[in-house]
Amino acid sequence: MCKEEKGFSLIELLIVVAIILIIAAIAIPNLLRSRQAAAQASAVASVRTINTAALSYNTVYSNGFPPSLAAIGSNGTTTLSCTNAELIDTVLTSGVKQGYTFVLTHGATQVNSSASSCSAGYGYADGYLITAVPITEGTTGQQSYCSDASGVIRFNAVGTLNPGPSPNCAASDPPLQ
Repeated sequence: MCKEEKGFSLIELLIVVAIILIIAAIAIPNLLRSRQAAAQASAVASVRTINTAALSYNTVYSNGFPPSLAAIGSNGTTTLSCTNAELIDTVLTSGVKQGYTFVLTHGATQVNSSASSCSAGYGYADGYLITAVPITEGTTGQQSYCSDASGVIRFNAVGTLNPGPSPNCAASDPPLQ
C-alpha cells in the first residue's frame, strides 16, 4: 500500500515567502511616503490655524500680535485672557504636533497702549513669525514651513529653518500654491 502525503513542499513555501517579501518591499516605502505627506499636510494646516489665531488675538485684545504660542493657546485655566486666549488646541500650544515642531516668534516692537484690553502684558505691533520644522528630516517630513503676519505660507524644500529678517519669512523661500 502506498500512503499519499498531503501538504506543501519546502520549495513551495519558500516561493510564497519570497513573494510576500517582494510585495512588502514595494509597499513599505509607499506607506512611509504617505505618512510623511500626511504629516506635511497637517503642518501646513496647523500654520494656517496659528495665523488665524494670531490675527484673532490682535483683533479681540487690541493688543498687537501674540508674544508666543502659549498666549493664543490654553494654559489649563478657564479664564480667557490675553495670556490664555484658547484660540488653538492644547496639542498645538505645546509646539509639537504630528512630527513637526512649531514656534511662534514675536516681533521687536512691543505695544504699550492704554487701548489694550490686556493688563498682564502687551503684544507686538510689527508682527510675528511662525515656523514648522520636521522633528526628523526625511522621516517625519521633508519640508519646513514659515509664515508671518502677511498670511503667506512659504516652504523650504530641504526641511531646514530659513527665517528672513525678523519677524518675516525669507523671501527666497517660495510660497505654497
